[in-house]
Amino acid sequence: MPSKKYLELQDFSDEELKNELTETETQYAKMKFDQTLKGLENPLSLRSVRRDVARMKTEVRRRELAAMEDLSGRSKKRARRRK
Repeated sequence: MPSKKYLELQDFSDEELKNELTETETQYAKMKFDQTLKGLENPLSLRSVRRDVARMKTEVRRRELAAMEDLSGRSKKRARRRK
């Protein structure tokens, strides 16, 4: 069963998803820096943010592959015609 965050990511447009990814990555980098210097109140929040970044990257890649399949379908048809 997909998580709620994954289902929310599917509703984002490509541009929104990329913007959200960059914002979350910068937030994660800042949290890591703060953890190193003074420590975080809840160190497990690093894990959840890291997993959110991974979910977003997975969704971006899934969309890239889906777009590639749409384009590669034409070449398969052409290959069948050649036979």
